[in-house]
Amino acid sequence: MPTLRFVRVDGETGLADWQHVHNVIIPTHQLSLDDVRERSGRHHLEVAYLGDVLIGCSTVRPPVDGTATVIARVLAAHRGQGYGGELYGRGLERARALGAGTIETVVLSSNEDGLRFALKQGFEEVERYLLPGDTIPWIDLRLA
Repeated sequence: MPTLRFVRVDGETGLADWQHVHNVIIPTHQLSLDDVRERSGRHHLEVAYLGDVLIGCSTVRPPVDGTATVIARVLAAHRGQGYGGELYGRGLERARALGAGTIETVVLSSNEDGLRFALKQGFEEVERYLLPGDTIPWIDLRLA
């Protein structure tokens, strides 16, 4: 598998690319650049490139009460090639380095590829819910 290059979203670096991947994968919750800037202050955000081609992004939400959230997103054209596993593995390492004892993820129920990926990684569904104004449920999963 070709080597990925990872860039941490910091200041303006990687900001628009992280926003692009998020908004493609989760079109029901479009984020502005200001939203991404705010998130990058609270979470560890990375974008992944194959050469100069954007393939995905990840989010690590630091642990709260020992539980961290790790999310890996891969653009459709690059799925099934191992890149999601690499993004997820980096996020998992970061979460554990931050002291997480429990790892969770969250997937929009309409993202069948994302749900299949999470289950393949060993996550188990713990809750489905609708956010106010939403019509598509979110799924919280915990690493077994």
